[in-house]
Amino acid sequence: MTSVDDLWFLSDKACQTAEQTYHDLRKRYTDFIEFTRHRNVPRSRFRDVATGARDHGAPYGAHTLAYRPSGELLLVRHEGVDMWVLPGGELDRGESFQEAALRELGEESGIEATIEGLGMLGRVEFYCDGNMAWGVLPVYEAQAETTDIAVDDPDHEISEAQWFDKLPADTRDREEILQWRGQRFSGRA
Repeated sequence: MTSVDDLWFLSDKACQTAEQTYHDLRKRYTDFIEFTRHRNVPRSRFRDVATGARDHGAPYGAHTLAYRPSGELLLVRHEGVDMWVLPGGELDRGESFQEAALRELGEESGIEATIEGLGMLGRVEFYCDGNMAWGVLPVYEAQAETTDIAVDDPDHEISEAQWFDKLPADTRDREEILQWRGQRFSGRA
């Protein structure tokens, strides 16, 4: 007996939602950095990210480029990937991307900020067993209202948060962040 693989259907729906989400964000915002990532993932991970993309277009949720007026950028240490990353994460039911980005920023660093726009928009493509799905990664730029750090991550993935004038070499998406920063702060690296 032949079993029908439903991943093709899930990936098709994920791509449709991602496409709509991408166009909605492009209509709402201007002047942001765009990038694309490609990931080969195992079947169980493909199903997870495709489900997130199908449900709201953003399998990794929303993230924040939180900065001080001096140009220092907030990064958090993510132990699962062993790198410095931008604070952010998955959406809770009923949350907007901006709400999720600010909630995650608070949990992972204790920082409060005001979103000023979209700083970066990623397209993340996932491949598995001949299937492809993709989703968006909205990264909002936000000026910090508070600067005292207090990590209270309920997922226990974030071990520390820190303000950086110069980005560490092991910063995920470093080139795109530097490109954004150069545009935002006139050449600051």
